[in-house]
Amino acid sequence: MKVTIRIWDFPTRLFHWSLVLAVVAAYITATLGGNLMGWHGRIGSFILGLLVFRLIWGFVGSTYARFGSFFPTLPRLAAYLKGRWHHLGHNPLGALAVFALLADLSLLVGTGLCSSDDIAFEGPLFKLVNEESLKDQLSGLHAQAFNFLLVLLALHIASIGFYRVIKKTNLILPMLTGKQEVPKALATPVTGGGPVRFFTTVIIAGAVVWGVWGGVELIKPVESAPVPVTTPSF
Repeated sequence: MKVTIRIWDFPTRLFHWSLVLAVVAAYITATLGGNLMGWHGRIGSFILGLLVFRLIWGFVGSTYARFGSFFPTLPRLAAYLKGRWHHLGHNPLGALAVFALLADLSLLVGTGLCSSDDIAFEGPLFKLVNEESLKDQLSGLHAQAFNFLLVLLALHIASIGFYRVIKKTNLILPMLTGKQEVPKALATPVTGGGPVRFFTTVIIAGAVVWGVWGGVELIKPVESAPVPVTTPSF
């Protein structure tokens, strides 16, 4: 017998889909470049805020949002590979993917804050790096981290397709609705989280982003390149 219960809380779902949109926007602005690089930096700062939020929420959020509930320990991985893992939330292999994504995004954002394209964008921490060679290395590492992110995202999408087609399990719908149909024996109540913890976490994440940018720089208008003026030939 199966019952429908809440698995993913609202903050976790909000983080997930906000991150999806932010990564897509960051990719588009970086690809187009030019005047959009200012917005690329701001989107990267938004991703920084999301990562800080998720880090905190992984300890104070509801049951299945907490890192402790799905951290991929060796016993959990062994049980999963032997077909003996029966729990809700992220399975151990999915958990590895989650932590890999969070680690790579952290590296991507961290190097981005210290990078410059020498034209339209300079990260808020760029001037703290004194050695030119180190600046170049960080910019290169930023590009490599993004390429690795594309690989992780491709594997993530492939696994979603595998579960949908082979295992007949829809992983996207629960992340939209927060609810999932599970065996009654596994239907344990979800605890933790709540509005107070959510808003407190949002404030902390926002404060970190504000502090990194020095506040004022974050809200300055993004300047466009000056339009060239053609002098009449007469």
